[in-house]
Amino acid sequence: MKKYKILVTNDDGINAPGIRFLIDIAKEFGEVNVMAPDKGQSATSHSITFADPLRIKTIEETDSYKEYSCNGTPVDCIKLAENVKLTELPDLVVSGINHGSNASINVIYSGTMAAVIEACIDEIPAIGFSYDSYSSQLDFEPARPFMKTIIKGILENGMPKDVCLNVNIPNTKELKGIKVCRQAKASWKEGFDTRTDPRGGDYHWLTGHFEVEDNSEGTDLHAIENGYLSVVPVQVDLTAHKAINDLKFLETEL
Repeated sequence: MKKYKILVTNDDGINAPGIRFLIDIAKEFGEVNVMAPDKGQSATSHSITFADPLRIKTIEETDSYKEYSCNGTPVDCIKLAENVKLTELPDLVVSGINHGSNASINVIYSGTMAAVIEACIDEIPAIGFSYDSYSSQLDFEPARPFMKTIIKGILENGMPKDVCLNVNIPNTKELKGIKVCRQAKASWKEGFDTRTDPRGGDYHWLTGHFEVEDNSEGTDLHAIENGYLSVVPVQVDLTAHKAINDLKFLETEL
């Protein structure tokens, strides 16, 4: 089997169980480089660090495996790996395995997927993996053959241009297969728990609930709820192409 170069990252931090499992899978496909945050960076979305210095810590370096952590965000990890540590771009970037679903609208907030999107911007095939559970005792093993199928498929067949993948794994040991889906329509309805500190000042904890508007067949939420890994193609181009003609009334010329 051809040996590939794979870059691994995440947003839960270098010591998270999910990235350890993902690294183990990546090693089956060739040379692995790891660049991950030194602490949790969940929900950082596509943030980058530019007002403070970034520092890289070397954890391990061998001919076929190199592992680093940094004090930045997941997107910083991709930029540092590409520009500081790697001598050539990888064949694939994999991010995760995130603890918690990144299905539906969660892709917007996800640091896991931000790293994937950053790689996609740089024209590197990239896949984000998330698990629909926050338990620290997750058994990732049932997902191994399905994750390997996805990774192998992309390495051998390539990725559509300007597209990356958002993969979510249901919280069940009886996985049924893989479904390529569209993003379900849902949103977070936020609230804030306001409290008063000992000095009389108010502070606020973000709360809220996840409200689903459409999880019909063909969506990622429907696939997950029915025991399938969902694979959603994500594009970098955020243009609402179908709305261009509807907004032509705004055009003018001097």
